[in-house]
Amino acid sequence: MIKINLLAEGRRPTAVRKSKSAELLKGQDFGQWLLAAGFFVGLLVAAFFWWTTKEEKAAQDEEIAAAQAEVQALASVIKEVEDYKAKKTALETKIKVINDLKLNQRGPVRVMDYISKALPELLWLDRMTMDDALITIEGRAFNTNAVANFIENLDKVPEFDEPTLKDTTEQAGGVYKFSIEFKYSFAPPAPQGGTESTTTAPAAPGTTAPTSTAG
Repeated sequence: MIKINLLAEGRRPTAVRKSKSAELLKGQDFGQWLLAAGFFVGLLVAAFFWWTTKEEKAAQDEEIAAAQAEVQALASVIKEVEDYKAKKTALETKIKVINDLKLNQRGPVRVMDYISKALPELLWLDRMTMDDALITIEGRAFNTNAVANFIENLDKVPEFDEPTLKDTTEQAGGVYKFSIEFKYSFAPPAPQGGTESTTTAPAAPGTTAPTSTAG
C-alpha cells in the first residue's frame, strides 16, 4: 500500500516563498549598503575638496599678505625718494636764486665801473637804464669830440658790444645832448682761432732805417 504525505506536499510552497523573501531582503540590504557606502564616499570626496580649497585659500592669503607687505615697503622707499627729489629741487632752486642774485649784484657794479672809467672830460651823464642785455645812456657834452671819445672808450670794454649813437642834439649854450645804447654780456668770451699777429723785424746791425727829408 502506497502512502502519500499530502501535508509535506502542501508545505512546500511556503518554504519556497520564504526562501524567495529572504533573497529579496538580502538584495535590499545590499542595495542599502551600497547607497550608504556611496554616500560615505561622497562625503569623503566633498571633505577632500573642502580641505584642498581651504589650503589653496590659505596659500593665496599668505601670498596676498606678502605682496601687501612688499607694497608697503616699496611705498616707504618711494616716499623717501620723492622727498629726496623734492629737497634736491628746492636746494637747486635756492642755489640758483643765490647765484642769480650774486650775478645781478655784480653786473651793475661792473657796468658802472666800466662806464665811469670810460667817461672823458667835458662829458657827463644824465640817465642810464639797464635791462637783461641792453644799456641805454643819456648825457650831455660840450663838444662832439667828447661824445666820440666816450663811444670809443666803451667799445674797448670786452663785455660791451659796439655802442650805437642813437641821437645827438645841440642845445643852447653849445651843449650837445646825446643818447647811446649797446648790448652787454658777462659770459666768458669764446676762444677765437685763426688770429694772426704781425711783428716788426728789428733792423740789422749796422743799418739805419730810411728817412725822408722835406724841402
